[in-house]
Amino acid sequence: MLDVKSTLKDAGERMEMAAMYLEEQLARIRAGRANIAILDGVRVKSYGSMVPLNQVATVSTPDARTIAIRPWDKKQIKDIEKGIMDSDVGITPENNGEVIRLAIPQPTEERRRELAKQCAKIAERSKVEVRNVRGEIKEKLKKAIKDGLSEDNEKDAEAELQKAHDKYIKKIDDLIAAKNKEIMTV
Repeated sequence: MLDVKSTLKDAGERMEMAAMYLEEQLARIRAGRANIAILDGVRVKSYGSMVPLNQVATVSTPDARTIAIRPWDKKQIKDIEKGIMDSDVGITPENNGEVIRLAIPQPTEERRRELAKQCAKIAERSKVEVRNVRGEIKEKLKKAIKDGLSEDNEKDAEAELQKAHDKYIKKIDDLIAAKNKEIMTV
């Protein structure tokens, strides 16, 4: 017999994961403001292995248009610059021997629209995942009726599932609206 509560809990967790994935992906999109999250994907060669940038340097934002990277070992400046150049950040690093600076350019109107479309695509993937979870759980509930689950329980569970679906779709819409506002603000 299907445990309705644990099934709904599992569905909620999977929907939450889709929203968290979206949040993570949106944080990496450069919107004209300095945001250290755009460097999350940067890997640096350090003593023979590739490690995340934040494990070999301190990353900070001294102002709204600059990211400062202060390596813990000055000898690694070239490796850090190479890691940034090889990544998809798209910004050329400048260094003064102690600190690497990334100047975040002001995006053009066309670039901002492109970024907004990119965000919308990522959001749509998250929404599709939430819908897929709902569809999958609905199928499980329909099969559970054949296994002895009462129709009333199935209808209640389906209503709960729909509430969770609506909640996470709204959360995704709110996240994308906030990111679009950030992107379009000059």
